[in-house]
Amino acid sequence: MMRRHLTFWRNEDGAALVEFGMLLPTLLLFVGLCVEGTRTYWSYQTTITGVRDATRYLSRVVDRDICLNGGSVSAWDAKLTEIVRTSQSGEGMFPRAVSIKGVNASLTCRNAGLRGGATAVATVSASLQIGVPFASLFRLAGVETAAVDTKVTDSTRILGL
Repeated sequence: MMRRHLTFWRNEDGAALVEFGMLLPTLLLFVGLCVEGTRTYWSYQTTITGVRDATRYLSRVVDRDICLNGGSVSAWDAKLTEIVRTSQSGEGMFPRAVSIKGVNASLTCRNAGLRGGATAVATVSASLQIGVPFASLFRLAGVETAAVDTKVTDSTRILGL
């Protein structure tokens, strides 16, 4: 009978399966973090592209003589927010971890001593809040995570109609 117990304890059949079972949750956690981190980074990069597109749009639709005639570009904020929030196909592009707080446009008239007087420069800024992927898992482990607030800004010269 003692011999059977010794044989059982020395038998290594299935040891690899037990080790795999112990490592599988950690492996799945790392894969999930990579996927969510990549989605969050992609969303941030898409926001940068959206702000550039919104700035280009603003540079084409605003009158190039806006500095001479006076005026503001803040009336375009709703359209610029729509451009930043949606992709070219019209679908939403942000996962739950990334949210846009607001999009604002501003105008600066710069006199560089060139022909035509003042040059209008439009600036589009988007305020973002980026959450931590799998924040609920961190909370479960007793670690509190805070969202990151950031701003994406782009400027361009007003080309006009």
